[in-house]
Amino acid sequence: MNSQLLINRPHTTVILAMSADGKISDELRSPARFGSEQDKLHLEQQVAQMDGVLFGAGTLNAYQTTIKITDSELLKIRKQQGKPPQPVQIVVSTSGKINPDFRFFKQPVPHWLLTTTRGQELCKTTAGFEKIIIADNNFNQIDWVIAFEQLQKLGLNRLGILGGGQLVSALLKQNLIDEFWLTICPLILAGKNSPTPADGDGFLSSIAPRLKLLEVKTVGQEVFLHYQVSYTTLQE
Repeated sequence: MNSQLLINRPHTTVILAMSADGKISDELRSPARFGSEQDKLHLEQQVAQMDGVLFGAGTLNAYQTTIKITDSELLKIRKQQGKPPQPVQIVVSTSGKINPDFRFFKQPVPHWLLTTTRGQELCKTTAGFEKIIIADNNFNQIDWVIAFEQLQKLGLNRLGILGGGQLVSALLKQNLIDEFWLTICPLILAGKNSPTPADGDGFLSSIAPRLKLLEVKTVGQEVFLHYQVSYTTLQE
């Protein structure tokens, strides 16, 4: 069933940089800092269009910070649009175990947590979240349909997905990704354990989501690809 048609939910865009061989980090899952200054600007431009951004606890563990809009022109545009200076930053964690000492909690951005009922109990030691959203099923997992309905009701109509690959894969499985912005960076990371933009269980080719290329930009040594996602199953 197509979750895109079933619920009122935010429009979602995955924004990720990856190596030329499709890796978003190395085998040690180190912070991906191989993007250029142009890629960082591109990321900030995309995030500035969002009401909120969503990222997994693993991504937060790797960076310990989040993307903050600093460009004065982007801040001006958000103000003209009646938006707050910074989009809501939403950490996804089923366990609710987040290190309260991360610099993330000192950044002047809205800090939200999306978790489970059990995670809500365990995250009481982390005082840095202004809002905690509970959306779980009977297996202590995030129920994404319920979660996205809640986010939409809270005024988040455009949502950026910043990784990692497990989160992106889970949302693709639920037909909840609308677009991709992928930056292809000029390096090869290799490694069978290096994460990709969509980890987890894969798709059979007959039912894999299809991408429609909307835009291509080349800046320096990097290529920026903008795709629309289609979940139409191929007919044999």
